[in-house]
Amino acid sequence: MRFLLPVLFLLAVLTAAVLPGCEPKEELITTDGSVRLAFSVDTVAFDTVFVQTRTVAKRLWVYNRNKRAVQVAEIRLAGTYGNPYKLVINGDSGAVAQNVTIRGQDSLLILVKATLGANAQPQNRPFLQEDRIEFSTNGNQQRVQLVAYGQNAYFHVNETLACNAVWRNDKPHVIYGGVVVPAGCSLRLEEGTRVYCHARTGIIVRGTLLVNPTLQPSGEVRPDDRRIVRFQGDRLEAFYNDIPGQWAGIQFEAGSSRNSVVRYCEIKNASFGLLVYNPEAQQPFPKVTVEHTAIRNISGAGLTFASGGQRFNGGGILSFSGDFDVRNTLLTNCGEYALGGFQGGTYNLQYCTIANYTPQFRRETASITLADVLPVRQPTLSVLPVLSMQNTIVWGSSEEELLFVNSQKYLGQISVQHSVLRTQAYAAAADANGRPGLARNGNLLNVNPKFRRTPERFTERFDYRLDTLSPASNRAVPLPQLTTDLRNLGRSATSPDPGAYERVNP
Repeated sequence: MRFLLPVLFLLAVLTAAVLPGCEPKEELITTDGSVRLAFSVDTVAFDTVFVQTRTVAKRLWVYNRNKRAVQVAEIRLAGTYGNPYKLVINGDSGAVAQNVTIRGQDSLLILVKATLGANAQPQNRPFLQEDRIEFSTNGNQQRVQLVAYGQNAYFHVNETLACNAVWRNDKPHVIYGGVVVPAGCSLRLEEGTRVYCHARTGIIVRGTLLVNPTLQPSGEVRPDDRRIVRFQGDRLEAFYNDIPGQWAGIQFEAGSSRNSVVRYCEIKNASFGLLVYNPEAQQPFPKVTVEHTAIRNISGAGLTFASGGQRFNGGGILSFSGDFDVRNTLLTNCGEYALGGFQGGTYNLQYCTIANYTPQFRRETASITLADVLPVRQPTLSVLPVLSMQNTIVWGSSEEELLFVNSQKYLGQISVQHSVLRTQAYAAAADANGRPGLARNGNLLNVNPKFRRTPERFTERFDYRLDTLSPASNRAVPLPQLTTDLRNLGRSATSPDPGAYERVNP
């Protein structure tokens, strides 16, 4: 026993020498400028119908994948718009935290709270209330997006729709990240449906889009009529009322998109209104019928399509090997093209008004541009377009509102009758030098049609009906199948007006 105590004492001394002390050593903090944090998600989304909830909390994990500790100089809310968000970092609530240390191979938990008081949703607030958390670490700037739904609506987030879906009109539909209509399926929109699209998002139609396909209204359909289906961006502040390029547009895909119909509809503030994207000219071409529709405030210079990797300009109606029938339709304030048809396609325009003044910027392209090739540096296919235009007005701020690229190849496929046109290049009375002569067939060239209110004289509330003294009035010919105008008012049975509106209507 007298030897046992010295042995136990020796073991205790040896154990103390081997094991670390109770006080942890201070961990070294890296100052490496290449260090980056990792996050559990890149977007914290509050996917409840948010107006019905007062407080919602989400977890965001911040990971330090490095062996050594890092010090985050600052974590803060950017506070970009009427902020409903709060952060809880290391148990402390606030919009900013500084000098936050995350040990090597460790993580930090941030609670993100979104608070919305009852009755705190005026109608002019965005559907999607966004912000971001910004992280500054060793000079590196990183961010995590915050998204919360701000009104009662149907939200479609990166959604592939069920086959033969129907969108009801009882609440708005808000698109975030894009919507796909599958091949062989349809999406039908009830009359009066409102669709709001977030930045860079839209609808891709691989099947069929049906907008008011069977609506037969009685009486006048005014611009504010509740039966009209409306597509626009999701920013509802007055500043954004007429700003182009706020969302992508409606795109019809090659190979499977068939027989879409867009009627009694308004499409505005997009990069393109209606786009057929068929760069390989697959047969049959996707076809879209457009009737009693207004497409306005469109601009998308330098668009890039991921499936083709090519850059194009925007357009009210933009077609890469597609077919369009367009009747009783207004296209206005389109920054690049009102109608751009490339690499073939058939375009039938009847009783349309193209009034393209683009007051916000200088436009360098013709409102109607057709070509047998795609607008790329080295086009590989040549498909001849077909144009049939009747009783249509093509006017705008440019002296040349028509362009037929390589027209010598398809002169016999250009037919323009009883229309009002602004063009110098095609002002001859007969085809010559590979160019069509359009001063014939009842056309009126380079005579201002005198719309009621245009950006040349007014700053708002434009009205593209013909003035009472318009030289264009009564110059159209009756088309038996089209007896009403854009507003569903009757046309003259003997001498109607060209364009989307009948002048005699109040």
